[in-house]
Parts: sequence; C-alpha cells; structure tokens
Amino acid sequence: MVSAVSLVLLAALAGCAVGPDYQRPALDTPGAFRTAASDLRDLSGTNSLANLDWWQVMEDPQLQSYIAEALTNSWDIQIAAARVLQAEAAARVTRSQFFPTVGAGADWNTTRTSENGPSGVPPGVNPQQEFGSVYGTMASYEVDLWGRIRRANEAARAQLLATEAAQQTVRQTLVAQVATAYLGLLELDHELEIAERTYSVRTNSLTLTTARQEGGVASMQDVYQAQILVATAEASIADTHRRIEQQENELNILLGRNPGSPQRGEGFLRQKLDVTVPPGLPSDLIDRRPDIRTAEQQLVAANADIGQAKAAFFPKVTLTGFYGVQSVALSDLFTGASQTWQFGPAVSMPLFTGGALRGNLKLAQARFQEAVAQYQKTVQNSFREVSDSLIAYQRTREFRARQEENTQAHRSATDLANTRYEGGVTSYLEVLYNEQELFTAELTLAQARLSELLSVVALYRSLGGGWQTGNTLAQN
Repeated sequence: MVSAVSLVLLAALAGCAVGPDYQRPALDTPGAFRTAASDLRDLSGTNSLANLDWWQVMEDPQLQSYIAEALTNSWDIQIAAARVLQAEAAARVTRSQFFPTVGAGADWNTTRTSENGPSGVPPGVNPQQEFGSVYGTMASYEVDLWGRIRRANEAARAQLLATEAAQQTVRQTLVAQVATAYLGLLELDHELEIAERTYSVRTNSLTLTTARQEGGVASMQDVYQAQILVATAEASIADTHRRIEQQENELNILLGRNPGSPQRGEGFLRQKLDVTVPPGLPSDLIDRRPDIRTAEQQLVAANADIGQAKAAFFPKVTLTGFYGVQSVALSDLFTGASQTWQFGPAVSMPLFTGGALRGNLKLAQARFQEAVAQYQKTVQNSFREVSDSLIAYQRTREFRARQEENTQAHRSATDLANTRYEGGVTSYLEVLYNEQELFTAELTLAQARLSELLSVVALYRSLGGGWQTGNTLAQN
C-alpha cells in the first residue's frame, strides 16, 4: 500500500519540465514586397497567388497530368514519404518512454544432484528435483520528475512536423521543376520550328541564288553566302534536337519514368501563366512556406533539447518490479504460498562527470542559437526570393515586349534586303546579315517568352504555392 502511494506521489510531482518553453523569435518583417521600379500594379491585396492550387495556375491539361503523375511516382516524393514514416516511428519510440515496459515469462526446471559428488545427497532424499515459475516483470521505469521525457517527446514531435513540412517542400519544388521542364521542352520545340522554317526559306533562297548564278545574274560569292545560311540552319536544327532529347529525359526522370519521348499538350505560344492575383502580405509568408515551417520546427526541437540537457543535472528516479509464483509442484504453483515479488524505487544523481553534463548543455544551447539564426535566415531569404520573382516577372514581360518589336523590325529589314537583292540594288551580303540577325532575334524572342512563363512559376513557388493536396485532380 505504501509503495502504491509513493508511486502516486512521484507521478504527481512529475508536473514540471526544466528548460525554456518555446517562443517564436522576433522577426523583421517588411511591410510590403519589393517590386521592380516600373511595376505599377496594385499589389496591396491580402489574397495571394499562392492560395491557388497548382492546377488553377498551370491550366495546360497535359502539364496538369504530368504534375499529378510526378506527385505520385517521383523518386523524390517516395524518399520524402519514407522520411516521414521514419520520423513517425522515431516519435513513437520516444513516446513509449512515458510508459513502463512490462514483460511476462514462464519456465520449468529439472535438476539432479550427483549422489557421489562432494556435496552428496542425504539418504532417502530424491536427488532429482523439479520446480516451475510464472512471472511478470517491469523493467527500469524512469519517473519523469524533471520533464526529460516530455522534452524528448516535444523534440521528436517537432522533428516529425519538420519532416512533414520538408515533404511539402519537396512537393512544392517538384511542381515547379515539372512545370519548368515541360515549358522548357515546349520552348525547344518552338525553337526547332523556327530553325526548320528558316532552313526551308534558306534552301529555297539557295536554289534561287544558284539559278541566278548559272544565268549570270549573281556571283559565286552569293551562292557561297547562301550556302552559309543553309548550313547555319542545319547546325541549329541538329543542336536543337540534342537539347530536346535531353530535356525529354529530364522531364521523364521527374515523372519517375525511364528516358523516352513524352507527349506534348498545347503549343508553346498558347501557354499562358498570367499573374492576376497579388502576392499577398509578407507576414503571411511565414505560415505559408513549408521550408520556413521546417526551420521553425527544427528550432522547437533544439529548444526542447536544452530541457533534456538541463534535466540530466537532477536526480533520476526509476522504478523496477517483479511479481510471480514459484513451486516445486505444479499443483501448488498458483497458491498464495508460492507468490514471490519485488518492487522498489531507485534514485541516482550525478556527482562528478568531468564536465560532460555542462558541456552537453552548452552544446544544446549553441545548437539552439544556430537554429535561431537558420530560421531567421530562411525567413529573410524567402522575402528575397519573392522580391526577385516579382522583379523578374515585371522585367521579363518588358523584355519580351521589346524583343517582339525588335524581331518584327528584323523581319521587315530582311524582307526589304531580299527585295533589294532581287532588284539588283544590293549584294547578297546584306541579305546574309539580315537573315542571321532575324534568326537570332526569333530565338531570343522564344527564350524571352519562356523566361516570362518561368518567372510566374518561380513567383508561385516562392510565395509557398504548389504543395497543397485534397483535390481529386491531385489524387488521380
């Protein structure tokens, strides 16, 4: 009875947990995201582009299908899921310390003492003896007086939440990677169309120039220059094929497939990723981005580790117990006289550890300071990424618009040069120069359009969008 009361009192004392309770560090949050100086859009809305699901931002059905496939089959997703399972198991192991470990067993022994041995057996005594035991045990159970186990459980739970947030970061990154690879593939297809169209025009021009040379109207130099244009287009086609095939392999790996040729959806020029929703408030970014949540949960775990290190300075109370029955006769095994038990608390306290405990506390505190700095760095870097993405979106739009004008000017200049050459006003050198400049301008325009699309993908990711689940599209 006394032991039971003592156990209750010890459990009641286990209400304090040494070490600091977690508090989120102070953060220097900007009032608004920095944008390009030329960006005159109203960005004061509290709603955010990141609140949209990825299938609302990336509307190409083929791209949606690829993202859903990647979120199911990607090796990165499977690795992240396995890490979450590991963290869940580790948390379960840590949580088990709240409960005693109870075991049970039974045995039956038969022994025979030598009648001719040095100890001998008295006359009339059976040299063979048998006895059995049935017992239950409670291994050393620590009473959590100072909260060491609670702090350990707090740290394990924080690590689990950090791992889950890291899994969400993987999902978010994967959505952006698939979109980037797919849009890049469509852009390369468009470059190939430009190169093949240019090759066709230049081949016709070479045929015409060769005929003019044979008729004595053009020189052999004009033919050579026309051949240069054709060869340049042929080289561009071959190199673009190489880049397309490698881009296809990259996309397939993201999808968890072997290298191959994936299907395309809508053409490159039909891809639209307009930013019609403002970025939202900077303060909301802290709760939206999974990488920030990962850093904060790691900070929570580091804070709990300080409590564990402090608890090691205090006395440790453990309980052990044994209860069973033992008898030489099976019929008497479960009678009251056969009972055997043992129960008792044990107290231990470190007196001298050579500075190990204090060093362990200093280590935990230093790791906490590192986690604070890492958390604050992650938050600040997230603001920079959003600002960079907003600036990139505005400036790439401006560059694309100017490049469209530039390309149209080169197209007009090329048409005029061909007309002047056919009229005998200028040499083929002028045609050569303008053809090369137009080809470069068209490729640059395609890349400018891609940069504009990718800036939207980058903005969506930097705002914390792209990892949400729950829609049937994401599950199919």
